[in-house]
Amino acid sequence: MGKLIISTHITVDGVIGPDPGAWGIFEGAGERHKYDQLLGADGFVLGRKVYEGLAGYWPTVTDDTGFAARTNELPKYVASRTLKEPLTWNASLIAGDLTDGVTDLKRRHRGNLISFGCGELAYELVERGLVDELHFWVDPAVWGSGDRPFHGRQVRMRLIATTSFDSGVVLLTYRPVSGS
Repeated sequence: MGKLIISTHITVDGVIGPDPGAWGIFEGAGERHKYDQLLGADGFVLGRKVYEGLAGYWPTVTDDTGFAARTNELPKYVASRTLKEPLTWNASLIAGDLTDGVTDLKRRHRGNLISFGCGELAYELVERGLVDELHFWVDPAVWGSGDRPFHGRQVRMRLIATTSFDSGVVLLTYRPVSGS
């Protein structure tokens, strides 16, 4: 059984969006580390907004690193109250109750499931005790304003690892603490 990992880029002052491409660093050893994590993944768990954003970008991307091919081939499991099947981009809806659906996905997959973003779905997953790790890719930027993790709701975590990269990005790996 794999882990469910929430992974998101964040600025030093806690901004996660709306456009991480404006301030995020997506190169060097940090990207190679992300690719290694992608190789160990069996799929993605995505909310509707992240799914729609990624599905509008990744299917047309090609690269010589294998990152795009791996991203496109992995199954995507989407939590949505408004989308209907069939979905594109190798995606399907998480049927029924979110807790039951994600628990079943974790049980069925040997590799990890990765959830990008840190908004409403991420908060629900943490609150329901479904998240094993949170990966905050801290980019060396202060952005001032923007979206905050979990839409500003409180979540307690325990630091379990740190990794620094040549780009200045620092990966902070946390485990959620019960009773957030």
